Amino acid sequence: MNLTLLGLPTCDTCRKARKALEAAGHDVTFRDVRAEPLSEDERARLLAEFGDNLVNRNSTTWRGLSDWMRESEADDQLREHPALMKRPVIDGDGVLTLGWDDAVRGRWGADV
Repeated sequence: MNLTLLGLPTCDTCRKARKALEAAGHDVTFRDVRAEPLSEDERARLLAEFGDNLVNRNSTTWRGLSDWMRESEADDQLREHPALMKRPVIDGDGVLTLGWDDAVRGRWGADV
């Protein structure tokens, strides 16, 4: 199956996910969300699926935000700061997953 992994190349979790998905036989296309930010439609689709959970409030980027930006809408936060996106987001045949926990690994057959 062809999968698109949205994340950052410096993210350890994204690298682990990509390696495990490829080992499980998936063709993985990696998309760096800093270099190629999400479009308005893509953000809307992800926010419809994951809501505010798409914003990583434990990140260094989050801690550096102004109070005004922290109180803004998730869409605005992600548009201005793509690295705030919780990672990885994996898209395969219209199915979206967020993060890299046991359930996500099981969904993609990448149990480690």
